Amino acid sequence: MDQIKEAMKSKNTIALEALRAMKSEILLLKTSGGSGEVSETQETALLQKLIKQRKEAAEQFTANHRTELAEKELAQAEVIQEFLPQQLSIEELEIKIKEIIVQTGAESAKDMGKVMGTASSTLAGKADGKTIAETVKRLLGELN
Repeated sequence: MDQIKEAMKSKNTIALEALRAMKSEILLLKTSGGSGEVSETQETALLQKLIKQRKEAAEQFTANHRTELAEKELAQAEVIQEFLPQQLSIEELEIKIKEIIVQTGAESAKDMGKVMGTASSTLAGKADGKTIAETVKRLLGELN
């Protein structure tokens, strides 16, 4: 709420729209769950979903030569990103996934499902799902 007030005072419409969208989605999640409580995991997943939606919209706008709208979507994604835990760097992500590969005993690309299941739950909120999948695929490909 404080962030929304600040955005209103500074007339930062991009931040205001992103913050209002976050608030709306969190309230919807709270009311749909029945208990009125939202876990940190649920909240992180929701924020990642909002960022993904904005990035996908930006890609569509760019493809249709609407760069001003794409920039707006990306700016909103950056505002939402501030509320997520610190994301792992590519190097840190590779180290974590290599550990998971050893833990699961994966030997080839056939074991991708096993590795992805563990990686997705372990690294939730710390890395984008698409980046995790690409890294797992590449590292398993290197094992062959």
